Amino acid sequence: MTGRRAVATALAAFGAGCGGWLTAGVRAARAADAPSPVPALTDSAAAEVAPPTDETIALEEPATGATPQVAPLVVTGYVDVGFAKAQGNGTSFHPADNRSPLDYGVDPFAPAVNSRGEVASTDPGTDPNGYPRFVNGFLPRSAGIGGTPSFLLNTANVDFRYTSAEVPVLVFTRMQLVPRLENTGETTRLFLEQAFGRITPIKSAELAISVGKFDSVFGIEYLENQANFRIGITPSLLARYTTGTSIGVKAFYRYQFIPIASALSLNVSATNSGTFVEALQGSSRSLTGVPVVTARLGYELNLARLSVKIGASAERGPRNDQNDRGTMQTLLGADLRVFVAGLSLSGEYVKVDEEEGNPNKLTGTGTYTFTSDFYAHGFWAQAAYELPLPIPSFRVTPYARYEQRHGEFVAFAAIKVDRVTAGLNIGIGDNLIVKGEYLINRELEGAPTVANNVVTSSVVWTW
Repeated sequence: MTGRRAVATALAAFGAGCGGWLTAGVRAARAADAPSPVPALTDSAAAEVAPPTDETIALEEPATGATPQVAPLVVTGYVDVGFAKAQGNGTSFHPADNRSPLDYGVDPFAPAVNSRGEVASTDPGTDPNGYPRFVNGFLPRSAGIGGTPSFLLNTANVDFRYTSAEVPVLVFTRMQLVPRLENTGETTRLFLEQAFGRITPIKSAELAISVGKFDSVFGIEYLENQANFRIGITPSLLARYTTGTSIGVKAFYRYQFIPIASALSLNVSATNSGTFVEALQGSSRSLTGVPVVTARLGYELNLARLSVKIGASAERGPRNDQNDRGTMQTLLGADLRVFVAGLSLSGEYVKVDEEEGNPNKLTGTGTYTFTSDFYAHGFWAQAAYELPLPIPSFRVTPYARYEQRHGEFVAFAAIKVDRVTAGLNIGIGDNLIVKGEYLINRELEGAPTVANNVVTSSVVWTW
């Protein structure tokens, strides 16, 4: 892959922050809210297949000014099938650890097995008296496989996009089926990941207003939330705070400085639950009546062989796992993406501060006893390189990520963990991605050492 095609393909994929190594055609179907660099905007074929992104709103008209012949309703999707094996019992819980709450002294999100951030297990086990050890809702979703190797149908995803021919309106819905065998039997969860309408009221400006359930606007990791866009398999240790979808309203504006190949963008939202994943804060209703406000200011430089994007994010509002509107959560973040000569570099820093709230915490996984002051900060950094192979339909991309997270529930525990992730992404044609990944989880301070490294894989079929 050489010349302009290589640059456009690579920038459209990683430079957009979508994380997958996508090509034109069906693989160019980016996430409905994933920003896209200038080189990809003139790809009319991709524009007809993919839902328009925030940054392409004002640039979808063809250069000739002719009316594009695009089907008003487009249905796409993907199927993500994996095979995973975690060490031990698949959790971060040490069998001799009887601190309470058990999940406040470890990182239960560490042994992730798929792009959803599901872990191998969240089973707390029992105390010396045989009673289940107490946990208090600091838990991810679980694949329920424990330490047993297993195939997993991670996600069956269907996207519906409707574009009106009369008015500048788009309606987008993303539905996901997640089959799991639980203690109560075989279940399949239907999850409405996104459902929003978007209007672009000014034809000459890149301004878009969305209402409904949509992606986060904090940082960059949400851009590769979906398995068909993520270059790797698992999300970072910070993704739980920044990648959740929520219900509300958002506005996006982007202004280009064409002579210097640059642009400034502002993404602002007001939502029920902010950007926490639904396992920590449910988004379907507000518990306080006051929205959480999130914003990201970004700068981008798009040259022929170099793309640089930097951003700063902030979030402020009541935490949506309790009903006191005066109990606030504050997030701050900074992010960077660089693509040059086939090499992709990206990273993000996140700081989180949650105040203590009322008892009876309600999260996406259930009701728990109490809330407490919580502080966390950390970062992740990733490098990926698409090998310069002579076969256009065959792409091989090794990648590596390092991340570190500090967390503290006040009066309970302060912990420090890190993770080293290495993997390989193989793209075959426009419709198939095969990935393999190894996660090394380490407890550095405050948490007992547990053998919970993970070997996982993913085959993503896009249609």
